[in-house]
Amino acid sequence: MLVKDRVSSSIATSDFISRDLSWMKFNYRVLDQAKKPSRKIFEKLKFLAITSSNLDEFFMIRIGSLYNYIDYGKERVDYSGLREKPFRKKLLQETQQFFQEQNRCYTEDLLPQFGKNHFSIVKDLTQLSEKQRKLLEEYFNLTIYPMLTPMTYDSYHAFPTLMNRLLVFGVVTREPEDKKDNKKLSFVQIPQNLPRFYEFDEEDHVTFVPIEEMVRAYIHRLFRNINIQSVNLFRITRNGDFTLDESDDLESSFVEEVRRKLKTRKTGRVVRIEAESGYSSWMMRKLINRWNIDKDNLFEVDPNGLLDFTSLWQIVKHHDFRNRIPKTPPPVPPVTYPEMGNENIFEVLKHRDILLHHPYNDIEPLLDLIEKSAEDPDVLAIKLTIYRLASESRITAALLKAAENGKHVSVLFELKARFDEENNMREAQRLQKAGCFVIYGVSSIKTHTKLLLVVRKDGKKVTRYVHMSSGNYNEQTAKLYTDLGLLSTNEVYAHDVSEFFNVITGHSSPTDYQYLITAPRDMREQLILLIRHEAENAKKGLSSGIAIKINSLEDREVISELYTASQMGVPIQLIVRGICCLRPGRPELSENITVRSIVGDFLEHSRIYYFHNNDEPKIYSGSADVMVRSFDRRLESLFLAADLTVKKQAMNILSYNLRDNMNTYLMQEDGSYQLIDRGESSPFDIHKEFFRVTLDELKKVKLF
Repeated sequence: MLVKDRVSSSIATSDFISRDLSWMKFNYRVLDQAKKPSRKIFEKLKFLAITSSNLDEFFMIRIGSLYNYIDYGKERVDYSGLREKPFRKKLLQETQQFFQEQNRCYTEDLLPQFGKNHFSIVKDLTQLSEKQRKLLEEYFNLTIYPMLTPMTYDSYHAFPTLMNRLLVFGVVTREPEDKKDNKKLSFVQIPQNLPRFYEFDEEDHVTFVPIEEMVRAYIHRLFRNINIQSVNLFRITRNGDFTLDESDDLESSFVEEVRRKLKTRKTGRVVRIEAESGYSSWMMRKLINRWNIDKDNLFEVDPNGLLDFTSLWQIVKHHDFRNRIPKTPPPVPPVTYPEMGNENIFEVLKHRDILLHHPYNDIEPLLDLIEKSAEDPDVLAIKLTIYRLASESRITAALLKAAENGKHVSVLFELKARFDEENNMREAQRLQKAGCFVIYGVSSIKTHTKLLLVVRKDGKKVTRYVHMSSGNYNEQTAKLYTDLGLLSTNEVYAHDVSEFFNVITGHSSPTDYQYLITAPRDMREQLILLIRHEAENAKKGLSSGIAIKINSLEDREVISELYTASQMGVPIQLIVRGICCLRPGRPELSENITVRSIVGDFLEHSRIYYFHNNDEPKIYSGSADVMVRSFDRRLESLFLAADLTVKKQAMNILSYNLRDNMNTYLMQEDGSYQLIDRGESSPFDIHKEFFRVTLDELKKVKLF
């Protein structure tokens, strides 16, 4: 008990909140969406599936990273003040609680709603009709059975490599004539390239039968004339965290290095076992000993539950239910581009900047620019950074067309974009074969900046078109993530972006940028100077204020500067979707800081940095969060909002975020979050209101 008290005291007294414990609070906020009474069952299943994939990645990356320290004897002190081993125990206890709440949500809240929504998940095959059971048996015999491979582990057979995040049956058997009852352990992996559920689509009801229940029903066929003592379903998660060795030369071997590192995800150390309750204790002891873990790493699922909620996407996307999820309103034209689709994008951008706010504004103007550039004979060059692409990317198709038309095309593909590495390698090689100049990352730094440069001959001069963004060049996520992208022919932007591309593709180190702040060069330092300037203004009695909207706030140096600014009297409004290591509202530390988190229909992904500057605001947007990795280990950029209307749009986005009372959680001093109480106020839901923004509203907006 004393150890538990010391851990709690360390966490509570620290001025910084643990990144990982903060992330767990974020996933609770996502889980809240699966419980929201106003949501339909299919929306709830979607959010439950998201929490499950979030948790998978958390174990693979964050807990995997923690085990890198533990396994190799490296010291790590968390922001909570805890060393690696006590922190591991605390973190796994927190994830256990979340896992149980996740499963309770499924079994108690969602499962009872299935029938009235005309579908069911049937785990007991005896509940099916004779005709249905015959169809299942035929499917098993013809499709599943030939793909199953029992893998025995004993003194004659090595322990098999069980795949990451696949459903596995652990089968305990013995020979019938063995009087000593010597047990053997075998494994049967469920094929990953088959649907999780077999579907019976009847007139007014869809029945989903899990593939594991079919395998369980016929698993005796894999162990003929053998006594099966227990059949245990489980799933493992492996450490997927890796870093590339630093390298000064980026030859083709670099691509092979990434490919080799990817394979370690399949064989990395086990960090979690999820298992159906009632498992064989003899089997589980063997697994725990084999993988050098303990009971804290073991997560038990209720018999009425389901292993791996990510499979619920199959139900959500079923053709019978497509219309059961509320439709998103169609995108509206950007406020500064009302004639979208009726004017030549090249000509429009010569006269004004266009700020795209996705998904409220379509990504079409950007795609239009790239596709026209590929065909336009006056376009000389296209340069682009790519972090994540859509599966059927119009951008890749346009770049291939541009290369085919003889234009210079330079593309930086970030091969270390987590879980998109293989897709990026494949697309990069396609472009390279077509004659594009392809760069596979910059040294050991991950390129996260989102920039586009189009060079076009315009009579006797050249016009440069730029796009700078907080989001990826991905048509699919642009419909789901809130992001900002600026299209412009402003020569200052064009110069800065050209210089930055020279850094990326060549060997250049510009002395100065006018409108860009870049990392790993000096982004942290520049943001700290902007924070200090607000503190100085407050000290002088001048008007001051800071409003920042980001995904994550983790960098200790910037947080410390925000604390100092708060103590000097600067009002600070932070909108942080996910991880927040700053502790707001602590007396004599952060009394002037409030932190909001907005979680709702769209994933909040845009970044905006607002500094009041005595009523002459400086506003930046771009790809970077306030994280150590963003400042020190990534190629990032933030762009200054120079145009007055663009400034007003950015301020209005912040203003709306601060007004939202339907999706907003307020962070408490202890690190917990409470859904905002709107009281008598009228509902204000930014995920609806941003479809209605007008120029007149922008003129009135003011912060601080």
